[in-house]
Amino acid sequence: MCGIAGAYSENLLAGKYVYYLLFSLQHRGQESAGIAFFRDKLEYKKGMGLVSEVFSSEDLVPARIAVGHVRYSTTGTSRLECAQPFVVKSKIGNIVVAHNGNLVNYQSLRRELENEGSVFTTDTDSEVIAQLFSRLLMTKDLEDALRNLSEKLVGSYSCVLMVNDALIAFRDPLGFRPLCVGELEDGYVVCSESCAIDALDGRFIRDIEPGEALVIQNGELEFFKFAECRRRAFCVFEYIYFARPDSVIDGVSVYRARSEMGKILAEEAPAEVDFVSAVPDSGITAAIGYATRLGLPYMEALIKNRYIGRTFIMPKQELRELLVRMKVNVIRDNVEGKKIVLIDDSIVRATTSKRIVEMLRKAGAKEVHFRVGSPPIIAPCYFGIDMKTREELVASRHSVDEIRDIIGADSLGYLSLRGLLSAVGKRGLCMACLTANYPVPVPGERFSPEERQP
Repeated sequence: MCGIAGAYSENLLAGKYVYYLLFSLQHRGQESAGIAFFRDKLEYKKGMGLVSEVFSSEDLVPARIAVGHVRYSTTGTSRLECAQPFVVKSKIGNIVVAHNGNLVNYQSLRRELENEGSVFTTDTDSEVIAQLFSRLLMTKDLEDALRNLSEKLVGSYSCVLMVNDALIAFRDPLGFRPLCVGELEDGYVVCSESCAIDALDGRFIRDIEPGEALVIQNGELEFFKFAECRRRAFCVFEYIYFARPDSVIDGVSVYRARSEMGKILAEEAPAEVDFVSAVPDSGITAAIGYATRLGLPYMEALIKNRYIGRTFIMPKQELRELLVRMKVNVIRDNVEGKKIVLIDDSIVRATTSKRIVEMLRKAGAKEVHFRVGSPPIIAPCYFGIDMKTREELVASRHSVDEIRDIIGADSLGYLSLRGLLSAVGKRGLCMACLTANYPVPVPGERFSPEERQP
């Protein structure tokens, strides 16, 4: 996952708009940040760390167009050279690319481009998109270039680009990753989630559709389809964990979906406890739904350190384990002698879950029942979530009872696949990590092009 943003401003405020958009998308990537600015010339700055650490007010130069990115690495190492957006200088001018997603076939595409003379400076799939697109634009118009690009790329890609004085955004034909557009008083913005438009007091226009592109130039918007969308494969994990709960994606309120996940989970896996609590912050909405459906009190058992980022999207396991200890602390007075049901959005590696159950027991909890607002994650993700191998997925190797013992809970219950689909309320989802059926061919994995949803 990553966060991408672009802005067009008649008042030359595009850089500032992108800066604030990235602030609102910080939950999508915390390793690096970058912004490219264009007025009469192209300028850009990238750095490791959070948006607030990389940029100062002096960096936000007047710009009519700007493109920005916050990174969470899934392909490529975590270093400055891999920070986005990428800038490619070509015969047609400067091309700036910010990419959210993951290409399954980037290695073969990279070899093909290298054989044709391209030189790469990073090991990311996003640079492949930048290099390939710049080559296509030298011989084709934008619509044909995007059509050819979509025929070559396999995987997920929502992109925001700057091509000279034009701002371009597009979404892959399966619509794996979110992308939307909004209007401001003096221009337009495109970004990963609607919550970022709300933060600028903008007006949400609509989601960019799968296989659709948007061009903003001279204050005018133009939408066009560059690829046929025969089916959809939107990442269900966006609704489970990644997106902010105040976003609306493809017509679905993330908050409502998570609340419904909690309510259905309460029906499927109730618990006789004194109160319901959550692993903050991503488990809170489902926990409130769970408590509401069972008529149980909701109370905080854990307090989150707001200055610690999302441990799941940290690049190294050792760092995740260290930050779990720093991230949450138990409210002993609420926990001691109590039976608790604790709600989390998912269990991936079980690192966080095990540590939190240990903390609650040490604080005197009488019983700790663990409930998960998603089905077990059994297969790797190849489309932009850092779950690369089955070995790191506890549910791919262990039964529910075994996972219960691993994390040390008194009981463990997961939301069913049918319950998840009912909570989200839409079809056309990629659920490969939950079913091991992949919507595009992945070497060594089962390809399921037809939608198979309960």
